[in-house]
Amino acid sequence: MAQQLQQTSGGRAVAATGGEVQQYLTFTLSGEMFALGILNVKEIIEYGNLTEIPMMPAFIRGVINLRGAVVPVIDLAARFGGTPATVQRRTCIVIVEMLQGEDKYDLGIMVDAVSEVLEIAASEIEPPPSFGARIRADFIAGMGKVDGHFVIILDIQRVLSVEEMTLLTEVGKSSAEPIAA
Repeated sequence: MAQQLQQTSGGRAVAATGGEVQQYLTFTLSGEMFALGILNVKEIIEYGNLTEIPMMPAFIRGVINLRGAVVPVIDLAARFGGTPATVQRRTCIVIVEMLQGEDKYDLGIMVDAVSEVLEIAASEIEPPPSFGARIRADFIAGMGKVDGHFVIILDIQRVLSVEEMTLLTEVGKSSAEPIAA
């Protein structure tokens, strides 16, 4: 039997035993269906009131003021290596709670549209493909089978890795600096 995966409250994929059912928020992005563990989701808000920050990589759309807290907003389409998403009528921001060590912080992810909350049994989740996906394999926690279709279940801790995004931001800043003659 193939090893099954499940999301933990920290967003990490771990081997599941038995037929546990987990809840996932599903959303569309560039015409594809994705899901993330509902335990990571704090709220879903309408897209808007974004403050852009100069000299940031394309996948960081800006920040929002969420009840007095500054929350960075990540464009998932750009984060996955595609072109930045176009804001449409159903575009929204999903606020997710992330863990880094003992600290919790909020990040917003910009998606084309939120679909629904689904329950997916561990037995209906396949391991991530080693190739062929349009996003990095390490971003995928598993492939959930829902009504004969696959839903890509994201490993949100990897997708929104603060260490990796900081590194990418630093690379972006250094490549934007003028070269001294």
